[in-house]
Amino acid sequence: MNTNQMKAHIANGGIDAVLAHVYGDAAVSAQKTRYSAAIDEFAAIYGADREISLYSVAGRSELSGNHTDHNHGCVVAASIDLDIIAVASAREDSVIRIKSEGFPEDVVDFSEYTAPVEDKFGSSASIIAGMCAGFTKDGYAIGGFDAYTTSNVLKGSGLSSSAAFEDMVGNILNHMYNDGKVDNVEIAKLAQYSENVFFGKPCGLMDQVACAVGGIVAIDFNDPKAPIIDKVAFDISGAGYNLCIVNTGGNHADLTDDYASVPAEMKAVAAHFGKAVLRDVDEGKLVAEIPVLREKVGDRAVLRALHFFAENKRVAKQKEALLGGDLDAFFAEVLASGKSSFCYLQNVYTSKNLSEQGLSLALCLAEQYLASKGGAWRVHGGGFAGTIQAYVSMDEVDGFKTLMDSVFGEGKCIVLRIRPEGAVKIA
Repeated sequence: MNTNQMKAHIANGGIDAVLAHVYGDAAVSAQKTRYSAAIDEFAAIYGADREISLYSVAGRSELSGNHTDHNHGCVVAASIDLDIIAVASAREDSVIRIKSEGFPEDVVDFSEYTAPVEDKFGSSASIIAGMCAGFTKDGYAIGGFDAYTTSNVLKGSGLSSSAAFEDMVGNILNHMYNDGKVDNVEIAKLAQYSENVFFGKPCGLMDQVACAVGGIVAIDFNDPKAPIIDKVAFDISGAGYNLCIVNTGGNHADLTDDYASVPAEMKAVAAHFGKAVLRDVDEGKLVAEIPVLREKVGDRAVLRALHFFAENKRVAKQKEALLGGDLDAFFAEVLASGKSSFCYLQNVYTSKNLSEQGLSLALCLAEQYLASKGGAWRVHGGGFAGTIQAYVSMDEVDGFKTLMDSVFGEGKCIVLRIRPEGAVKIA
């Protein structure tokens, strides 16, 4: 369908069923308006006569396992109902043009941009080129396209806007040139490759997998080339709690070194034992070697390694708690995870700007509000800036949201729904 035909198809209820499945019945009307508006933007930029398709990739929330994936640990994560959507149309050449709402258009010729370019590290163009290079190296087809995207996964929110964008490029290439045959886990792996090699940022695989696969998933990265992914059937909303994310407004722009230091220090500890990652290190041997490690890699690296081992054990307990429907046990481990991240992982604020501690403040307020009311709270995602996560009973969510919005700004407390699909073609 061209843009006008697709808009008529949406208006006549042609995608109502898939929207209800992905976003929930209550969100269908708003999503129809949103997709139609995105089509109008695409038509204004790239032409109304183009044949188009519609795509969605979820943001993600890390439920368990803070900074464990990059050392081949375990996590529990979930796709959420904030997402990036795209309107896309194929081209006949090797050029990809993507206009994301609020950002300049990216134009990449993948026949020329085939290897990492250091001067382009950190750019959207590098992600696009990296996804194309990844598809090519793994034997998948690629081709040019024009796309308009819009996202309510706020940049720097800890909900993985960058991973969602990476997965979106792969999602479009998958359906447009590979008949949808590339598994979403494989798309996630290629997204990690793009971010590591072309974007120039060391990262694990959790964000990309959670955004692409959908629902609540437990992921064991012991073999990152073949992660074990288990769906966890649990309805947090059905249990009477809302998953709330509080965006404290911190800036991620200058935090690449902070993020990189976490896996680097953990791997420095592993290297002392002749291993590449902590997953392959015996915890008992590590404890015995702490006096030597303090001198060799420093106290913070040792603390971060100890966090890794404790957090990996917590992930197993939390997975079992969700599978068994024991929400109190799950919440107890959420609180323990948050304490460990603050005290030992030390990713709640950056030492570069000690006066900015929005995450610390949000955690303090969450504790004061929820301690006598039930629920749980912890740092969310990569940390250092951005967001905290809280599980708030439905009776208390309005009061919690009012408090957080009064401190951090209207709309900064986001009430989420876990959605069943990750990266999908909508129409």
